[in-house]
Amino acid sequence: MPGAVSRDRRHFLTASAAVLGASASAQLWLPGTARAAETPLPEGVFSLGVASGDPLPDGVVLWTRLAPDPLNGGGMPDRTVPVDWEISEDARFRKALRRGTAPARPEYGHSVHVDVRGLRPDRVYWYRFRAGGRLSPTGRTRTAPPASRAGGSLRLALASCQNWQNGHFTPYADMLGQDPDVVLFVGDYIYESAPSATAVRRHEGTGEPYTLVQYRNRYAQYRGDPHLAAMHAHAPWVVTFDDHEVDNDFAGEIPQDPGKQTHDAFVARLTAAYQAYYEHMPVRASAVPDGPHIRMYRRLDFGRLARLNVLDTRQFRSDQATGQQGAQDPSLTMLGAEQRDWLLRGLRHSPARWNVVASQIMMAETDLRIGEGKLWYYDAWDGYQAERNALMTEFATVRNPVVLSGDRHLTMISDLKADFADPESDVVGAEFVGTSISSGGDQDQTAFHAEWDPRIPDNPHWKFIDARRGYHLFDIRRDGIDAQVRVTETVLRPDAPSGSAARLRVEAGKPGVRLV
Repeated sequence: MPGAVSRDRRHFLTASAAVLGASASAQLWLPGTARAAETPLPEGVFSLGVASGDPLPDGVVLWTRLAPDPLNGGGMPDRTVPVDWEISEDARFRKALRRGTAPARPEYGHSVHVDVRGLRPDRVYWYRFRAGGRLSPTGRTRTAPPASRAGGSLRLALASCQNWQNGHFTPYADMLGQDPDVVLFVGDYIYESAPSATAVRRHEGTGEPYTLVQYRNRYAQYRGDPHLAAMHAHAPWVVTFDDHEVDNDFAGEIPQDPGKQTHDAFVARLTAAYQAYYEHMPVRASAVPDGPHIRMYRRLDFGRLARLNVLDTRQFRSDQATGQQGAQDPSLTMLGAEQRDWLLRGLRHSPARWNVVASQIMMAETDLRIGEGKLWYYDAWDGYQAERNALMTEFATVRNPVVLSGDRHLTMISDLKADFADPESDVVGAEFVGTSISSGGDQDQTAFHAEWDPRIPDNPHWKFIDARRGYHLFDIRRDGIDAQVRVTETVLRPDAPSGSAARLRVEAGKPGVRLV
């Protein structure tokens, strides 16, 4: 995609994420007095902001949710409310390109998902909503390049794991300034933990969320972070969930603590959690939940430069192994047969220069035991080694595979090996495990390195590890991917500075990653 916007325009866009958009001359956007039949809505009805997602060459999803009382169920009347939307080629809406009206239904928390089509590829657009005489903040988005384009560039930001209680979402302030074309979020958008009296910022409610209203309130609280809201309003997001959007370490329909949650109770919790997730994410109607099931794995192409395969590593997995023998059981699956076949087809027949896999959890091996023997982290791909190893065999035949992951609250950047049991086996790809936005808080770096540096000799595929909060930034071009590990000084302050902790490079046609 084309280069960054100018400094003046970026300043305007940052401000526009927090203020109302400029009025257009069309009658659709006249004040409420010009539309007497319209039922007024309270101030703050757009308190959760706006967002866009899943860009296509000719379209994008626009999102908002009406919620004047966001932490108490939303505060909307129990009726469908018409919401006008508009998308324009300029920030002042002088060239309105598409307009329409979408229903905000109470059964979906008065959320709105507009799948706009008929747009031009590789273009920046501005959008906004209007309901009950109220105007939303202005959002900015962009479409994907045309399917035939082989060159160009793509700037992608990788984020995950934002725990409200552990700190402010400070890294998004730096991300906004870096102006990515798209944000990839690979899980743990909210945390389901109960409020803590010692937290940096206390969770709403009185305990963990189980019901739909409780999950809605938790999402609404997170959406209230100003840096997160500004980043959503600035660029399209591609999202998938991990475990904390439901329940820590769940697998399929098995909770973390089956002795405390019956199957029926957990299915009800899944149903509530998936619906709340859909209500708050800029995703298409294909993701409308069907009870305790939601379709999240999908594929997005950015011309012939990059194919993004977004996985769901929670919903179809076997229950976690509890030992080494179980981790090597060939019957265990992370993806399920249908998703695995879908992924392999997409990789084998990809026209893209770069084949990117968004995996919520780490794919490379983590050997926790220092010296002889192995000790694995079973909630990650190490707990599903037969399927992981078969995927590594496929990677050896795929053009430029790169995996982008989260979950660990650490930066762990690795070569992907054909056989992690054999350090001399071929390198078949690269993996970037992004650190967290805030989860884990400000870790003691001396203590981290004292614990983890002795494990490096047992994990020679690791190229860089770090425990600071932040995100990863990728500039993808035909000849290679230039990556930055962007970290913030602290998440105890929303205004803390950020910078680059490391720069890495993946060369096209040469599997693996190296420090620059």
